Amino acid sequence: MIRLLERLGVPRVLMLGFLAVAIFMTGDGFELTFLSKFMVDQGFTSSQASLLVTVYGLFAAAGGWSAGMLAEMFGARRVMMFGACWWIGIHLLFLGVAIPSRIYPLILGLYALRGIGYPLFIYSFVVLMAQCISPSRLASATGFFWTCFSLGIGVFGAYLPSFIMPVFGEYRTFWFALPFSIVGTIMCFLFVPKNKVVKGEGLSRKEQLKELAEGATILVTNRKILICAIIRIINNLLLYGFPVIMPLYLCTTHNGGINIFKTEEWMRIWGFVFVVTLIFNTFWGWFMDRFGWVWPMRWFGCAVLAVGSVAFYYIPQWFGANALMMIVASIIVGIGTCAFSSLPTIMTLYAGEGKQGAALSAYNLAAGLTTFAGPGVATILLPVIGYGGVCWTYAALYVLAFVLTLFIRPRQPGFDEHGHRIAKAKNGTAPQDDAVPAVNTVSEESIGVGVAAAEAV
Repeated sequence: MIRLLERLGVPRVLMLGFLAVAIFMTGDGFELTFLSKFMVDQGFTSSQASLLVTVYGLFAAAGGWSAGMLAEMFGARRVMMFGACWWIGIHLLFLGVAIPSRIYPLILGLYALRGIGYPLFIYSFVVLMAQCISPSRLASATGFFWTCFSLGIGVFGAYLPSFIMPVFGEYRTFWFALPFSIVGTIMCFLFVPKNKVVKGEGLSRKEQLKELAEGATILVTNRKILICAIIRIINNLLLYGFPVIMPLYLCTTHNGGINIFKTEEWMRIWGFVFVVTLIFNTFWGWFMDRFGWVWPMRWFGCAVLAVGSVAFYYIPQWFGANALMMIVASIIVGIGTCAFSSLPTIMTLYAGEGKQGAALSAYNLAAGLTTFAGPGVATILLPVIGYGGVCWTYAALYVLAFVLTLFIRPRQPGFDEHGHRIAKAKNGTAPQDDAVPAVNTVSEESIGVGVAAAEAV
């Protein structure tokens, strides 16, 4: 097993760090599939339930944007430990004080603050990966990182609560997240090494703030990167929007819900999305490098997710409580969600020399904003147009992303300006295109600044 991981580009010194990420994210994902239903059961409105997740996503976006820069400036392990301890402390206040009080502003505020913690933990680790792993093997290792992420937040984070909740109830199930988060934190402290480079040691406070801000200002100065960022935000709308509205639609009669599944059945159905991502996170990266970056994103990402958006609404209408058909819809969503893995590389190429780090920070910011936009759409529109209208709105946004992909035409190595593969020479190698920078020429320092060098799920 160790040799297999080393072939994937994972050095032995970081292996237990990957495991720490999977364990910590299991705790973070515990309430994702049933929090909105729990809030409605406590007497809050569906809009208040979705607003809770929306504001959480906004704070997570801030954490994701700043994590890469902070890890470079102050050390990855230090920022990881801060993020983990922050998460655990706020989670204790959320469960022990906010929820029993039933005071919505207190619940909203503490849950939002907790959202800062997990991006600091996971994205700081990717900075460490960029410093410890050769750029030629970083993409494979990053794919394995997202597999660990999905395994934690999506697979164990969905399936374990589905078995715990029927026995202990929803509120007590929240508490089961703590052992996983604590174990992940301890493993980080014991087994994650320190940065090889701490960039902030030679910078003034003003220079540090300038470095941090550049990941947002590039969205204003570079239109192509802005387009890519919008596509990235749309990418995961379902991944964070459906856990808010689908438990209400499928498991309650609230706001026109059809109440045909138990909550734990819905959790197991949704878990298939992440089971699929365990395979397709790696597959799409391999496929796009060989057959093109943009057209698979357009057709297998945007178009497939537009279909998946409405499938989740109409399949229960047409087939009733048919779990198998709902699993098919989950598989569709999982396949489409992973088909955006070329975006980080495209953004670094459009950024130009010396701006790759800012481009990747912008990518992280967009990845965080999707956790805000997904439930945000539901918060605004659910009371007005209902579940079906929200699903069609998601589908329309994926059509928008489909159109936006027509405006990005990066010069991919091995392909001509029209996106066609350059024929191999007789010696079996493709002609060199001097106008196209190689994908792996981004420096370790640039990759580390922001980063997610593969698609996040």
